[in-house]
Amino acid sequence: MEFSSDLRQLLHIPQNVAILSHRNPDGDAIGSSLAMRHYLEQYGHTVHVLFPSEYPEEFEFLPGAEDILIWDIHTEECKQVLSRKNVFIFLDFNAYSRIDRMGDLVKNLPGARILIDHHLYPEPMADYVFSEPAASSTCELIYRFISGMGDSQKINPTVGICIYTGLVTDTGSFKHATNSMVFRIAADLIDRGVPDTEIQDRIFNSQKEKNLRLLGHCLANRMEYLPEYRTALIWLSRKDYEAFEIQRGDTEGIVNYLLTIREVKLAAFIHNQPTIVKLSLRSKGDFDVQEICRTHFNGGGHKNAAGAYSHDSLKATIQKFKDILPLYKKALTGQNGK
Repeated sequence: MEFSSDLRQLLHIPQNVAILSHRNPDGDAIGSSLAMRHYLEQYGHTVHVLFPSEYPEEFEFLPGAEDILIWDIHTEECKQVLSRKNVFIFLDFNAYSRIDRMGDLVKNLPGARILIDHHLYPEPMADYVFSEPAASSTCELIYRFISGMGDSQKINPTVGICIYTGLVTDTGSFKHATNSMVFRIAADLIDRGVPDTEIQDRIFNSQKEKNLRLLGHCLANRMEYLPEYRTALIWLSRKDYEAFEIQRGDTEGIVNYLLTIREVKLAAFIHNQPTIVKLSLRSKGDFDVQEICRTHFNGGGHKNAAGAYSHDSLKATIQKFKDILPLYKKALTGQNGK
């Protein structure tokens, strides 16, 4: 990361700052946004965090989460707040389309723009860009950003709790997308007083009964295994959403259970949303799921974790996914396609 004198001057003098992250925010989006907020407030900045849509309930414990403004709920307040800002910080996304209608407003507002992200192919949307696809998470980059600004002492337990949340969620409790820096950061945060086991307990052991019943339904009734392609998928229909009263965050992590099958290298979760069909892909090893999402389904992400969407029906989307598997048979199995 390179830190210009202009950037240091910008952030060391109180500004009116908006921190934005993507629709359907996950632990990394929430953690990085709140960590940045608590860091900047130590310099006297006026800071608001805004998301296009709601975040999962398991992250409500994070300090400052109750102050987050949600465009879908607080649209007019969001418009008023954004119109007063002179600094915009984009975290865990790199295209205006990822913040939907909020992006249509923000891209036409005056002000300095800072982007910190770990996804591929960033759009030219910021004055200061910190984009590292090799990073485990945006929270890893936030830690390095604060340290690079010469402000390591400002990573207090409040900032640290938020950073640790993004580290642990985007790495699946340090099972993937890790690097040596991740463990150094985690160790340093614990030394600074971050309650690591308590955070993991709050995030991963806060399920409702219906979530376990939904998981059972997915594994027993909605799972398909395609051994010839070392692939497994789970799908959910609108009727499933109604039957289990599925809300935001209820399906988070379901796709990862497919990767526990020894032979599976590619896992897919395909489910109906109100206006689209959403796909979440995960993989093991060097198989690149973001290439599938980008090429075939209007999406993207990381090599081992990516997402996309389709305007076709659920049935048609599932069939399209199956139809492209022969193109990747050699990469998945070491054998030539059909």
